[in-house]
Amino acid sequence: MPLLPNDRDLLDSLLGGDANAWPLFVDRFIGLISHVVSHAADCRGVRITPADREDLIAEVFVTLLERDKAVLRRFQRRSALHVYLSVIARRVVVRRLMQKAGQTPVAMYAPGYPADIPNGEAPVEQRVADREEVDHMLGGLPEPDAQVVRMYHLEGRSYNEISHAVGLPVNTIGPVLSRARMRMRQSGGSH
Repeated sequence: MPLLPNDRDLLDSLLGGDANAWPLFVDRFIGLISHVVSHAADCRGVRITPADREDLIAEVFVTLLERDKAVLRRFQRRSALHVYLSVIARRVVVRRLMQKAGQTPVAMYAPGYPADIPNGEAPVEQRVADREEVDHMLGGLPEPDAQVVRMYHLEGRSYNEISHAVGLPVNTIGPVLSRARMRMRQSGGSH
């Protein structure tokens, strides 16, 4: 789905420094961010209070504003803005929930790793966002392959990050992911 003209104009105004753009942006996307917060918590089996929910929503918006809106500036406009924002919001929420649970969260991005680069990896907004689909994909995979799938689809890591973490050459990460998808299709799933 392409970037909608209204979203493009709003994003251009926001990144151009228009003081009226931020309230419009928040009004436009607060429902989406709220839904992503609730869905991400549900998928992880975490019960959040209304106050927690509001804090997580606020944290997503703060992340979008940090470092002169760096996350928004990384958006390369090859997809719908709401898809990109959903992925970013999910990463922020999962990271915070992991911290709250005492787990070590992964970095939002590796240094120098933009959110959607064309280097053989799927743009981040095309990665699987639904935990049940990934869990289905993991069924029956040998553990090294399952670990690669988890890191790519659930943690949002780049091929380089996965390569360093699991000790596989970077050029083998794509084929591992392809084999996992093929196994899923053969078992009746779709991706």
